Amino acid sequence: MELSKHLEKFYQKLLSKKTKEKSEQVILWIALVSFIIHLLIIGLIHFNIISINEPSNLLKNPIAAIYTPFSFILVYEVYLLIYFLPKSTSTYISKQYEIIALIIIRRLFKDFSDLSLSSDWFNIKNDLQFTYDLVVSVLLFYLIYLFNIQRSKVYRIIENNKNHSSSISKFISAKKWIATALVPILLITAIYSFLNWSIGILQPSEINAISFKNINNIFFEQFFNILIIADVILLLFSFFHTDEFHKVIRNSGFIISTILIRISFSVSGIINNVLIVSAILFGLLMLFIHNKFEKKLSEEVEVNEIEE
Repeated sequence: MELSKHLEKFYQKLLSKKTKEKSEQVILWIALVSFIIHLLIIGLIHFNIISINEPSNLLKNPIAAIYTPFSFILVYEVYLLIYFLPKSTSTYISKQYEIIALIIIRRLFKDFSDLSLSSDWFNIKNDLQFTYDLVVSVLLFYLIYLFNIQRSKVYRIIENNKNHSSSISKFISAKKWIATALVPILLITAIYSFLNWSIGILQPSEINAISFKNINNIFFEQFFNILIIADVILLLFSFFHTDEFHKVIRNSGFIISTILIRISFSVSGIINNVLIVSAILFGLLMLFIHNKFEKKLSEEVEVNEIEE
């Protein structure tokens, strides 16, 4: 009982609505200030006031400055993902999809600085990647829209069983434990990833070059590893709540979807885009079929009640 009180206390401190609103304000200010600082650095380099040996393309083009505030907004989106975990599994998964879609959008801002804008558009790697990302960002936007439509279709079978209510309460409590644990893990992973990347820039080495060869993957590659573990734990705890076939398959499908997103960080080019689209499409189909099961079961319950 005492443990439950401490959990609720930590949960309210880290994941309450009030904390969420405060975090949003802080992140928005950090994003705004970081954008201005990034623009100033680009301006100082452009007018030769400061000099950097072989500056990154992110420090050459003002459009690329949008990349920085977007990075902070993405970290806040990860916090929202954790925030919604105890409230709704499907909303939690939807947030995962929104994060990967925003990563693609952020990548577009970075890719603007790499564009060649020549007649050989389809023969230049960076221009091709930009084209892939443009198409995929629109496709992901639409798939997430469809996913949210399916998510809103709820077919509830009301059970007055005390054991059922107790199992739901325990499952929600387990999700709160997982969410509360994920918040400090999020902060530690973000700081660790940033420090490693910074060291890699100041003291380039072969190891760091391999680990952080793509700036777009920093933090998110590690965090999605953690999410896979959290999803598996969530699936195991869900068995205490229900062993219904369609729910087990749906939750297992969501884990596979998360794994596909994680694998996408390991590859580049069109394969990266294909894996991301496949992950969200797979999750969408799993939710669609799950809802078909739920609808059928709810209709059967209604028929049985009428017959009685």
